[in-house]
Amino acid sequence: MSQAHLRFAVFGNEYQPKKSASVQRLFNFLLKQGAAISIDRPFYRFLTRECGFNLSSAQTGTDGITIFDGDDFQADFAVSMGGDGTFLKAAARVGSKGIPIIGVNMGRLGFLADVQPQEIEQAFHALSTGDYSIEEHAVIMCDAGCAVNDIAVLKRDTASMISIRTLINGEYLVTYRADGLIVSTPTGSTAYNLSNGGPIMVPQTGILCLTPVAPHSLNIRPIVVKDDSVIEIEVESRSHNFLVAVDGRAVKMEQGTRVVIRKAPYKVKVVKRLNKKYFSTLRDKMMWGADMRT
Repeated sequence: MSQAHLRFAVFGNEYQPKKSASVQRLFNFLLKQGAAISIDRPFYRFLTRECGFNLSSAQTGTDGITIFDGDDFQADFAVSMGGDGTFLKAAARVGSKGIPIIGVNMGRLGFLADVQPQEIEQAFHALSTGDYSIEEHAVIMCDAGCAVNDIAVLKRDTASMISIRTLINGEYLVTYRADGLIVSTPTGSTAYNLSNGGPIMVPQTGILCLTPVAPHSLNIRPIVVKDDSVIEIEVESRSHNFLVAVDGRAVKMEQGTRVVIRKAPYKVKVVKRLNKKYFSTLRDKMMWGADMRT
């Protein structure tokens, strides 16, 4: 499929005007190739008001540019312009649409958003030549929403820990006394999970990890379960409430609310270039296995 027939839905970080040159670079390339660009309205406002972009043609739909609101979009590819946080927000908006997402990294680490600004032309040209692969990443959900990385229950104040009674497929596991509990997918294993001592899990391994946050007991360790498990959580707190964070988006819950976490009925599709491999990304982005003595 040529670029002239491709449609792109563009999401972006709205707090980095100094990095807008990468956005202009992408737009110039796609428009030159005859592609259709549709921009998320908040990102469009940011580009025109904060970055000085002249996108007035977007109102009329000329030059291949339009604006969309909410979930009212369709595309061949979704584009995330930012870091991994922006990518996760774009994935939440794409939801079950099944649109593959490609991330341009304008942040720091860039595990999900792995296209560097200087690679834009090469990476997006590959979409028209078929020189890419699609990785399907598991999504987990609860009543508070769906997550690509993790769902965490956390204490709301700084005074005391919370008690987190946990069941797996109806069977009692343990009651964690900790600052919180993270349920992580393999995609999210290198994020909040890893910073709390959880293991790195290779994508597509079909597992989830339960990792406590600052547990009171030293003999409580992370545990891995199959990703088709149903995880039930009940929280007791002195403040009588707690937080549920879904990919970092926090929602206040009242004590007594049961949080049920299970695999979502869809997966997120992530565009990967053929020369990008998971273990090389681990080594490059995280210095995994590097000898720090040197």
